[in-house]
Amino acid sequence: MLRVLILGGTAEARVLAAALADRRDVQCVSSLAGRVSRPRLPVGPVRIGGFGGPDSLADWLRANGIGAVIDATHPYAAGIRRSALLAAPAAGTAYLRLERPGWIEGPQDRWHRTVGFEAAAAAAAGLGHRIFLTIGRQNLSAFTALHDRWILARVVEDPDPVPPNMTLLRSRGPYSLDSETSLMASHRIDVLVTKDSGGPLTEPKLVAARSLGIPVVMVDRPPAPPGPADAAVVPDVAGVLRWMDRLIQAGSG
Repeated sequence: MLRVLILGGTAEARVLAAALADRRDVQCVSSLAGRVSRPRLPVGPVRIGGFGGPDSLADWLRANGIGAVIDATHPYAAGIRRSALLAAPAAGTAYLRLERPGWIEGPQDRWHRTVGFEAAAAAAAGLGHRIFLTIGRQNLSAFTALHDRWILARVVEDPDPVPPNMTLLRSRGPYSLDSETSLMASHRIDVLVTKDSGGPLTEPKLVAARSLGIPVVMVDRPPAPPGPADAAVVPDVAGVLRWMDRLIQAGSG
């Protein structure tokens, strides 16, 4: 029996948990950060809350007999990724990163890539006056100085405090192309700011921006934190399952 910790919070993590639920050779628990009050829960056992850093995570892995960590966190969740990269080898636990590929700019797109959210705010201010933010609630503070811009910020839950210069739209995806196009057109959006999250669930906003001729400020993913040179990365759940099968076979040989 391989005991697996899935560091989750993404659609891929939920798909993976469901794929492992009925296997007799695997027992898994999913971990969520607990940043939203009503998260989408995966199938199977779930723990909610942080671990307190790499040392505490390593202790938890040892205490719970975890043989494999599947890091399926969001591409921008740099803190837990760093902790997992350090904790897994310290605990003698196998580590795999599941990360969806980023989006690719097309010939009709008008993307402006930035490093960091302060740079994104500066870029957005130079591109338009009605800004649509789809970056989550944790990075809205970078845009609070844009008092002469109208800003629509889409969030799952309200930030604390609520930025006084923003109109909040409380919503959770996935979103359709028609709804995204209608939203941007009705609010006369002239610049979209987003993160390079990748995947199909939130991609319709990029297609809508393309069709409406709206420029996109794309915040690049943070660089991968330092970790073991042999830390593997796969782009999909199928890759995780193949990796786990090899790990189980090696352990039974």
